[in-house]
Amino acid sequence: MARYDEAHKAQTRRRILDTAGRRLKRSGIDGSGVSALMSDAGLTNGAFYAHFGSKDQLVAVTVTDQLTAQEEALRSLLSDDGSLQTFVEEYLSCDHRDHPDQGCPSAALLDEIGRSSTEIRSAYTEGIAGIIELVASHAGANESASARSTAIGLIAVLVGTMQLARAVTDEQLSAEILASGIASAGRLLEHAEPNSP
Repeated sequence: MARYDEAHKAQTRRRILDTAGRRLKRSGIDGSGVSALMSDAGLTNGAFYAHFGSKDQLVAVTVTDQLTAQEEALRSLLSDDGSLQTFVEEYLSCDHRDHPDQGCPSAALLDEIGRSSTEIRSAYTEGIAGIIELVASHAGANESASARSTAIGLIAVLVGTMQLARAVTDEQLSAEILASGIASAGRLLEHAEPNSP
């Protein structure tokens, strides 16, 4: 039987990560078995073990991949003369609220990540630390401790607001929650002088 070359294996792994990212954010970690994850990728369960040793490893690698993509998108926005305020408004949009599978892994998975294995939590810790540093580098203030505090506060407001807006069934209340989150994030940012990246 012919063995697949490394390029094919890399493409297959990429497909698994892309589909796993969407499935995990839509259905959660506990609601996404290996069978469903592999079916989404158009692969058999047996193919799973050619790429990952366990479901926890797949989730950890997917979390890393999702946070890396989010950091790169934010870096691109900020380098194209975008602002943190633009990021806030895009993050706390109805479109993001209504499409968790296409959005932020923190807002979709944070409650489960907090109860997950050390492997998954370590992957999350490393990924979110990079985003915090990027936000801090644009969050202003002349002191790095102040910029870091602003960055952590901003991320906490964004993620918590999105989780709350998704949890309620009242559309008007959900919209109010998003608007309130934008206002709260704006207050955090208005006291910070932007730093040059």
